[in-house]
Formats: sequence, structure tokens, C-alpha cells
Amino acid sequence: MIREAIILAGGLGTRLRSVVSDLPKCMAPVAGRPFLYFVIEQLKRNGVDRFIFSLGYKHEAIEAWLQEQYPSLHISSVVEDEPLGTGGAIKLACSKASGEHVLILNGDTFFNIDLDRLSRFHQDNKADCTLSLKPMIQFDRYGVVELQADHRIIAFKEKQYYEAGFINGGIYALHAKRFLQENLPVKFSFEKEYLEAYFPQRNMFGLIQDEYFIDIGIPEDYERAQHELRITN
Repeated sequence: MIREAIILAGGLGTRLRSVVSDLPKCMAPVAGRPFLYFVIEQLKRNGVDRFIFSLGYKHEAIEAWLQEQYPSLHISSVVEDEPLGTGGAIKLACSKASGEHVLILNGDTFFNIDLDRLSRFHQDNKADCTLSLKPMIQFDRYGVVELQADHRIIAFKEKQYYEAGFINGGIYALHAKRFLQENLPVKFSFEKEYLEAYFPQRNMFGLIQDEYFIDIGIPEDYERAQHELRITN
């Protein structure tokens, strides 16, 4: 089991400005708590006991809340002086990882997967990166990931309307030490410039888990989370 997680919590939340003003996206209140609370609690339930937070916008508010809410958790953080993209943020945070492998989660997405299953699959396959995939039907907000029979990734498809497909659920198991050895820039997109660029030459897999998923990046789903996460948790 991978017991160390990086949480990407530096997002501005510009698309949520109409409903959440002047807060980092992960701190948007949902069912009476910051959304980040639900992400952390999922990790704790799954046995994660070391946390690295990748912070940027209004990082002081997040750090103060973490100190007050979770005084006994093993927490460290990295702060972007300027936006580094998802890849740059992960690369910076990986430099603080204590083990070979880490879990990566987005602070504005909740995907209620079995993290032990993800960890075991990732390590059994000696993967460089394993993506958690969510089956969806009739959607156009996400691209899709295609797999071969052994779950190895064979294609990333662009956003368009799909009758059905597997989307990237935003939780990864990553071989941090190998990732840090890649010739990657300081600022880059993890999705475009690592996953989509490197999957043909690296051991990258997708593990499908049809569990509850919500991304609060748009106002409609943020409002939906108010009710659904109250029930789920």
C-alpha cells in the first residue's frame, strides 16, 4: 500500500467565481466543510498517513486550516511562486516524497476508489504511472483513455461527445523517483506533456473503478456536491 499522497491544491477556481468568491478552489465550502476535507478523509480511510500539499493561490488560508483541522497529521507543503502547471506542481512536490511511489490527487475532485487496490495494481505491474479511470456514458466534458486487454494505455482521445468511455478520474499512482529522472521542464502539463507524450515509451496503465466521482470545477457540479457529498460521507 502506498501511504504517501500529494494533493494538488493550488487552483484559482476561476470558473467558480460566481458561487465562491475569493477562495482557493479546494477550500470551496461543500456540505458545511471545505471540499479539501472530503479528499483528505478519503485518504485517511484508505490508510494514507503522509501528506504533501502542492499550494499556490492563497496558500496561507489552506495552511492555517490544515494546522487547525489536522494538527496530528504528517503534513508538508510546497508553494509555487508562480503557476507551474500540473506537471511542474507534481514535480516540485515529488522532491519531498519519502518513498519510491506516491499517490497524486486533485484537491477539487473526489473519486471514491479503493486506493489499496490501485497501489497493489500499480506495484504489481511495475508501472511508471497508473491512472484511475471512471466509466461514463453520454458525456462531452472529458476526453477518454483507451486500454488494451492487460490495462496498458494505448490512446488518449480529445474531449468531444462520447456515448461511453473511460475518463481520467484524476487519481494517480506514480513512481516518483523515475518521474523525477525524466527530462521535463519546470513548467508543464502533467496530462499533456507527461502522460500523453510518454505513454508509448513508459509503463502506463489504467485501472477502472466504477465508484462515485465528482469534479467541482463548474458551478452546476459544485451545487450537486452540496447534496451528494453530505450523503456519501
